[in-house]
Amino acid sequence: MRVARFASDDDPKFGVVGEDDGVPMIAVLTGDPLFAGFHLTGQKVKVEDVRLLAPVIPRSKVVCVGKNYLAHAVEMGGDVPVEPLIFLKPNTSVIGPGEPIFYPTQSENVHFEGELAVVIGRICRDISAEDAHKVIFGYTVANDVTARDLQSRDGQWTRAKGFDTFCPLGPWIETNLDPADKAVTTSLTSPEGSDELKQDGRTSEMVFTVPAIIEYVSSVMTLLPGDVILTGTPEGVGPMQIGDEVSVTIEGIGTLTNKVVSRD
Repeated sequence: MRVARFASDDDPKFGVVGEDDGVPMIAVLTGDPLFAGFHLTGQKVKVEDVRLLAPVIPRSKVVCVGKNYLAHAVEMGGDVPVEPLIFLKPNTSVIGPGEPIFYPTQSENVHFEGELAVVIGRICRDISAEDAHKVIFGYTVANDVTARDLQSRDGQWTRAKGFDTFCPLGPWIETNLDPADKAVTTSLTSPEGSDELKQDGRTSEMVFTVPAIIEYVSSVMTLLPGDVILTGTPEGVGPMQIGDEVSVTIEGIGTLTNKVVSRD
């Protein structure tokens, strides 16, 4: 099931994405299914007639895992972590599909990082890897945007990862997905129209699996419904320029596209 958060002329709503006679449609829900369950209003709207929003706004945090693909760890320098390397993004960094990524004036080297994101569905702490599936609401696509020069300069990653608009999520949440071996690709389209594939990996290349990540993170901090975990990026990260459009695609979910614009 694909769960979208969307807006037209009124307040954001949630709905289930499907098709009627080949036309993409959203069946509107009565509230946020994370808290209100799946109750249909009977209303349907065309996907093309609404604006898709970030499918979830984390109530407390976005937890990220660094260097979770061997080849990416090598390209970034240093060894693969012996346990998940975690850091946080503020929920104010979250944007949805089609929203602009603002290039901060403090940086001259902003990178894309396409990633699988896990949306937590239940409050949990000290969850075993075997029970991790019980607390997962679903999965979405993420771009862990990073100011690489600030990351190197600061040593710790809060500023480099935490700017407003540095956590695009979308286009929706897929609740029925086996994340063990899915393709993760990122492409960059220049203002001139050239389209170049930059990342091409699979989730099976993760050092730490989704269940192992949830076990580790929940041993450190309580996870709340709507919290998001970014699971790391494959090799091939690189710079984005103002005017570029970056698209992250995950097999079984969809494509998240955002354009890079000046923050001025």
